[in-house]
Amino acid sequence: MPSQQQVKWSQLRVGITVLVATITLFVLIFFMSGTVSPFSRKVRLRSYFENAAGLVKGAPVRVAGVDIGNVDAIHIVTFRDRKLTPVEVVMKISADRAVNVPNNSRTTLATQGVLGATFVDIDSSHANGPPVKDNDELPTTETPALQDVLKASQGTIEKLNVILGRVDDIVASIQNGKGSVGKIINDPELYNRANATVAELQRLTNQIAQGKGSIGKLLYSEELYDKINDSVGKLNKMVDDVNSGKGNLGKILKDEQLYNNLNQTAAKLNALMADIDAGRGTIGKIAKDQEYAQKIDRITTNIDKLTARLEAGEGSVGLLFKDPGLYNNADQMLVESRHLVKAIRENPKKYLTIHFKVF
Repeated sequence: MPSQQQVKWSQLRVGITVLVATITLFVLIFFMSGTVSPFSRKVRLRSYFENAAGLVKGAPVRVAGVDIGNVDAIHIVTFRDRKLTPVEVVMKISADRAVNVPNNSRTTLATQGVLGATFVDIDSSHANGPPVKDNDELPTTETPALQDVLKASQGTIEKLNVILGRVDDIVASIQNGKGSVGKIINDPELYNRANATVAELQRLTNQIAQGKGSIGKLLYSEELYDKINDSVGKLNKMVDDVNSGKGNLGKILKDEQLYNNLNQTAAKLNALMADIDAGRGTIGKIAKDQEYAQKIDRITTNIDKLTARLEAGEGSVGLLFKDPGLYNNADQMLVESRHLVKAIRENPKKYLTIHFKVF
């Protein structure tokens, strides 16, 4: 039977073995899970947030999805300059990982999935500062929490409910045959008309396929094809004649003398326009000479006044246009003149005899 001293020594060895195994297991778990080793040197960092958003002590700190540390503490501070961001998050990261984190990197509270645990995500993609040092403060980028998103989307959900209610009313109206769409779907008369239209189109298609009607002849008539082919041949011949310089159109396109004449005419027109623009000639004076324009304006004004006076019956010419007595006298004089001429022709001796008296 073992002595009491041997039993105590055996118990002590078992306890030491269990303690060593526990420590070894703890170290292996840390190294195998990728968590920062508890024996490595740490760098403390701080960030200030508006809301902790479910972040707890011991939560991982990650850069590009890689764990580089853990959250060491979460405090609420009462500094005056921290009223908008009162939550202080203290992080511990491994010193060998800190060389890859610039001091102007931004921290964000992110979640693993929609309902996962919250962790600190450090974004270094746009940072270019020196590596962080102990007790450095990293700026934050606030992201809306799920509650904020739900509050912001509440108005949209209410509007969607209103729209869905209206859609239900429209669908009910359509099912009841109301409105244009409802009549299209539920009116049997409209269906019959559509069916008759389709049958008529089918009949028309059959007639076209049989070569009947204008379209059918256009598609299937050999005579019409020959005429079109002949017309195309004549058109090709006409184009060849034009390219050869034959005919009026061919001469217009190919005759160099005609081109020169047109070019000279254009030059003369340009010279004429230049003279007009310079104020030379009658048209140039009309376009440029202010005094000449004033004379024309006075002439037109006088003509307008003269026309008004004639219209009012003023002056001899005006009376000639307006006075009915003058017209009647002139008409009577013409009538009497015709009677006189007629009488002279009938009895010329009476009016053309000359009498001489000798004293």
